[in-house]
Amino acid sequence: MTHRAIPALGLLAFGALGIGLALGSGADSAAQRTGRAFTVAWRQTDYLKMHALLSDDARKRYPLPEFRRAYEQAAATATATQVLPGKVDGHGSSVRVAVMVRTAIFGTLTLPLVLPLAGDGAAVDWTPDLAFAGVRRGEQLTRRSKAPDRGTIVSVDNKVMARGPAVARTSPLGAVASSIAGTVEPSQDASERKAIYARGFAPGTPIGKTGLERALEQQVRGRPGGTLLAGRRVLARAAPKPAGRVRTTIDTRLQQSAVTALGSRLGGVAAMDPQTGAVRALAGIAFSSPQPPGSTFKIITTTAALEAGLVKPSDKFPVQTKAVIDGVDLENANGESCGGTFAESFARSCNSVFAPLGDKVGAKRLVATAERFGFNEKPALPGAQPSTLPKASGIKTPLEIGSAAIGQFTVLATPLEMASVAQTIANDGVRIPPSLSTRTRQLPVRVTSKRVADTVEGLMLGVVRYGTGTAAQIPGVKVAGKTGTAELGDTRGQDAETAGGDPSNTDAWFTSYAPAAKPKIVVAVLLVRNGAGGSTAAPVARQVLGTALGK
Repeated sequence: MTHRAIPALGLLAFGALGIGLALGSGADSAAQRTGRAFTVAWRQTDYLKMHALLSDDARKRYPLPEFRRAYEQAAATATATQVLPGKVDGHGSSVRVAVMVRTAIFGTLTLPLVLPLAGDGAAVDWTPDLAFAGVRRGEQLTRRSKAPDRGTIVSVDNKVMARGPAVARTSPLGAVASSIAGTVEPSQDASERKAIYARGFAPGTPIGKTGLERALEQQVRGRPGGTLLAGRRVLARAAPKPAGRVRTTIDTRLQQSAVTALGSRLGGVAAMDPQTGAVRALAGIAFSSPQPPGSTFKIITTTAALEAGLVKPSDKFPVQTKAVIDGVDLENANGESCGGTFAESFARSCNSVFAPLGDKVGAKRLVATAERFGFNEKPALPGAQPSTLPKASGIKTPLEIGSAAIGQFTVLATPLEMASVAQTIANDGVRIPPSLSTRTRQLPVRVTSKRVADTVEGLMLGVVRYGTGTAAQIPGVKVAGKTGTAELGDTRGQDAETAGGDPSNTDAWFTSYAPAAKPKIVVAVLLVRNGAGGSTAAPVARQVLGTALGK
């Protein structure tokens, strides 16, 4: 059973509740009116109004910040999600209210609240023990927490990826599991520890920090139990509930292939199901360290240009070695001559064509298209880093627009994001954000039309058939792909697509899917400071694609 973070008190709908908030009448005493106003404000978490109802002495002794903290701490201790005060009884020096408190781990509690009053019943003579119902004068609300057994994580093929207690997680798969299972440890972040406590765990309870343990934390952690105490008195008890087995979308065969293909190199490999968005493999820094995506970003630039009617595959472009924008030379790889039809220019990744095309597309359209593909949004997977580019207002000059259009400038992406870009094209222009759990599937997003996606697919086939990505060819299989080689120094557009120069100055990229006619697998690869995408990243993708297709 998954467990959600505790919402703020009062945010849940009050609903039609039969415990009856008395609406008041002319016969109500001042004490009843004060008690009702105070508890209704509590239900609404209106601490300012509550504080204003305190006696002068209480307001001086307990300023608003301290008053607010007392209620927030009490709510966290009880894992309270909603406070529902009932009828107010009494007069003179005190009133009594039956309060229903809904909690995340102790169920629904009905507890008495006795409010001492001052000033002829017009003010609450408040002390910190009143921050929770059922607590008597001088008592303190505390909780003894008991964590459940952490759930076992299994692959889509039912192999154990991680099991055992939080302090000693293991797997019989060894290195394959450790490549993605991630770590479990106590949080050192103060705000996160507070959130852990509010969910019913002790603040130092180990939680998933990386990998599957982090991404599946809500499903794996189970529901905590414990004892809620007012002083030495027990207000409530709850038994912990273990999470059981949590099945992921990871295919251990593909995970092993990705780990092997990546080897000891710094980089990442992401594999996805093109129809469902299910993540089949994540190796290395596949979703944790965004880098400039280089020419793989030209898939997005091309989509924007096709939608705007700025280009067709048959359009002709000059054969030249560079484009000059704002007086700056944006060269093709190694200064080679490049151009011809747009299809040929895409296959050979001609900067001399794409940088000026990006300027024609414009920053507003380019950014909007990238955001439909998933840039600048919170990743669907917990723990994943976002892929980003500046807002249109932050891409000001033709040189900046042209550089962004070829995946340079300040554009950053993870292999998982570039896999998602390829998945969108493979799925007829519909993006399905990635998921790691078989229990969930993200809502699809229409990014572009099937017609545009089909056109981009045709261009990607050319990359592998005769362009910069021939190293990804698999006999008997049509592979659609796009290479990228991102410069790590000056990011204003010096993107190289063939080997040359110092390979340690470039990130190598390749994103792909196969078979093109009926896609079964998407693979994206990043190799940090490892040469050209077509030379080094494409062979890695070919190996993982081949494993998925049984080749």
